[in-house]
Amino acid sequence: MPDRYDQIRNDLANAETAASAEDALRHLRSVLTEVSQLLDDQLARAVVDDEMSIAAAGKSAGLSENAVGPRLASTPRLSPYVSAGDRITAEDVRRARNDKHAGTPLPPAPAHEPMRFKPRRNTKPR
Repeated sequence: MPDRYDQIRNDLANAETAASAEDALRHLRSVLTEVSQLLDDQLARAVVDDEMSIAAAGKSAGLSENAVGPRLASTPRLSPYVSAGDRITAEDVRRARNDKHAGTPLPPAPAHEPMRFKPRRNTKPR
């Protein structure tokens, strides 16, 4: 499996030489997805390994502090530490750092509730 950087390069090359706008858009969308995940992983690395604050990491990435917590919560590195809804807090980062320094393995990722089908309600009178 190619790494993210290779995937981004391949999709950019394919977008540049695409025969149609539809093909170019598909490849560019893939680039955005890969870059977003790469950014999130690097934010996690910055706050845990480099011990940057959430605000400083966000500023380096051109994001507000409020935008960083949810992005960190979606990373494999920090998702097991989420304690407040769908975002990582400074306290969660502190626990991840402590575990890293202690050599403690990641806690298990929280179980996600499976999606459920909700049938549409017929709003028109019969």
